[in-house]
Amino acid sequence: MRKPIIAGNWKMNNTKAEAEELLTALKPLVKDVKGVDIVVCVPFTDIEKVKKLVKGSKIRVGAQNVSWADKGAFTGEISAAMLIEAGAEYVVIGHSERRQYFGETDETVNKKVCKALAEGLKPIICVGEKLSEKQMGITEEIVCLQTKAALHGVSRTQLDEVVIAYEPIWAIGTGMTATPEDANQTIRAIRNAIRDAYGDVAQNIRILYGGSMNDKNARDLMAQSDIDGGLIGGASLVAEKFEKIVN
Repeated sequence: MRKPIIAGNWKMNNTKAEAEELLTALKPLVKDVKGVDIVVCVPFTDIEKVKKLVKGSKIRVGAQNVSWADKGAFTGEISAAMLIEAGAEYVVIGHSERRQYFGETDETVNKKVCKALAEGLKPIICVGEKLSEKQMGITEEIVCLQTKAALHGVSRTQLDEVVIAYEPIWAIGTGMTATPEDANQTIRAIRNAIRDAYGDVAQNIRILYGGSMNDKNARDLMAQSDIDGGLIGGASLVAEKFEKIVN
């Protein structure tokens, strides 16, 4: 039985003061939750503060990006060791916004995944198709290729620490959402692609749905057989909405 995981992606939102306000409201709302992993993936400048704020709660902390290098002349980059020292346990890798605006490629995603795993971070690997690719009917081919590329060189043992997030690019921040059935079919295809490479261990990997999951549609999405949770954008910035998804 795969344990559900609800991960909030704050994106470029929340100063330390705003983070404290949000988490002060959220913690009592989720303190009695059982059987769900709760993660907030926050801006780098918030990680250390958030780690202190969630101490003693069921909320875990993640980052939103990581460098594939250990150190050196990489201005503006943050290493895995720096993230861990600040308090991160998870890290989002390959989000479509990183791919679209900052030149992320399948190759750099793979390098970051391997570095994160080697250093002890749990990667949340994002895959997803563009609207044009959906319209051409090649969604499954695209996301399975992205998944295989991201996991190149990852061992069966390391796969236990990996989370995949299927985020159709056309649905992120648009209010449009894949139907629960379509999302489940695509996620099942991703799981089958992992099974082809790793065998039955693929049954244990948690695959999330992103792309405008919110407090209104989460129940229907989570009722699907292969959807193991959500990577939540806007709704993770409102304590009451995020709590409803978690519950």
